[in-house]
Amino acid sequence: MLKAIRSFVSRNIIVPGEPAPGSGETAPAPDGAATVRIAACALLLELAHADGEFSEKEQEHIENALARHFGLDENTARELLQLAEQERAASIDHFQFTHLIAEHYDLGQKMVLAEVMWGVILADGELAAHETYLVRKLASLLELEPAYLARARKAASPDR
Repeated sequence: MLKAIRSFVSRNIIVPGEPAPGSGETAPAPDGAATVRIAACALLLELAHADGEFSEKEQEHIENALARHFGLDENTARELLQLAEQERAASIDHFQFTHLIAEHYDLGQKMVLAEVMWGVILADGELAAHETYLVRKLASLLELEPAYLARARKAASPDR
């Protein structure tokens, strides 16, 4: 697994000390950007699986969010999804993901993630009780106040 993550990072994250594409300046260290992306994606997948069914609409929503928020092309987004699914399946709890995100994301980034999380839950048109519980639990672990989560839900709602 570690080898797959390193391969993903070396192909998709700028290598420190090398010139950034389109500039002559040296790129900064990624600061675990790929690991945080995998953690965020793993949480989205956990929400998608919460009702026992991972629908095509949920997968499409996650892929679109990855492309939009991380600037990934379709193949890279699918590779990130595969890595995140492996990490999600191997995890024993959500803390390893939420702790990493809480440590690296500011409030605005957490709000965007919360909106995407609600979008995943609402993508299939059904809202299961366990999904609502899980998104609240994850928001708490992300140190995101309930009022912010309510705003994110409203922003993600298709009938807003």
